[in-house]
Amino acid sequence: MRYRFGIRSCGTVFESGEWVEGASVVCFEPASHLIASSWFHIAPGAINTFALIISSFTVVQALRYASKVDIDEDRRRKLVTRYLASTWCLAVLFLTLKMVEWFIGFPLPEFLAEYNHGDTMIASLYSEGYLINAEAYQHHSYDTHYLASHGHGLDHDSALYMMMEEGTHSGGQMMANIRVSSSTFYVTTGTHGVHVLGGIIGLTYMTLKASKGGYTPDNAVSIEYFGLYWHFVDLVWVIVFPFFYLY
Repeated sequence: MRYRFGIRSCGTVFESGEWVEGASVVCFEPASHLIASSWFHIAPGAINTFALIISSFTVVQALRYASKVDIDEDRRRKLVTRYLASTWCLAVLFLTLKMVEWFIGFPLPEFLAEYNHGDTMIASLYSEGYLINAEAYQHHSYDTHYLASHGHGLDHDSALYMMMEEGTHSGGQMMANIRVSSSTFYVTTGTHGVHVLGGIIGLTYMTLKASKGGYTPDNAVSIEYFGLYWHFVDLVWVIVFPFFYLY
C-alpha cells in the first residue's frame, strides 16, 4: 500500500530530518512497530495464530466423528459436540484477545518489566494512539530527546544527526499522519475479525444442533462445508499475521 502511494516509512522520514516539531508529516507506520516491540506485546497475536490452527484441527475432528458409521449414536453426539464446542471456544478466544490488543492492554508482573522496556503495562493500540484518524501520532522512537536520555541516540550516518550536529535542525518530537497505515491495518484485521464472528455465530448453532444428536453420516457434509469456510479464515490469518505483526 505505501509503495503504491509513494509514502515513506516514518522511520525514514524521521532520520531524513525532513520534519519540524509541531507540524505533522505524512508517513507509513506499520502496526508491527508497536506490536513487535516486545515478546509480550506480540503475545495476543501469536496465541491467536495457534488458536486458529488448532481450531482447524478440531473442526476436522468434528467432521470425522459425524461421518463415522461404525460408532454409537450417543458417542457420536458427545464427540461432535465436544469438538465443535472446542472450535467455538478457540474462536471466542481469538476475538477476545483481539479486543485486548486493540482497546484494553494488560499488566505485567514487576519482574517481567525489564523485558518490556521497563514498563509493567502492555498498552493497547488505542492507548498508544494508533488510530484510523491519527493525524498527529507521536512515538518515543521519533523523539530525539527521549532517544538521547535513554542511551539510544541517532544513527550517526543519518541526515538528521548531521543536521543537528551542524545546528540546522533543532530535533524534538516528530508528529506523524499515519491514517493510511493504521486504516490498512484495522480494515484488514477487522474484516478478518468479522469473518471470525460469522464463524462463531455458525458454530453456536452447529454446537447446539450437535448436542441434540443432529449430525449423522447423512448430513455431516454441512460440517464439511463450514470447515472449508473456517480453513479459509485460518489461512488468511496465517498470511495476515507475519505481514502486519512481524514486519
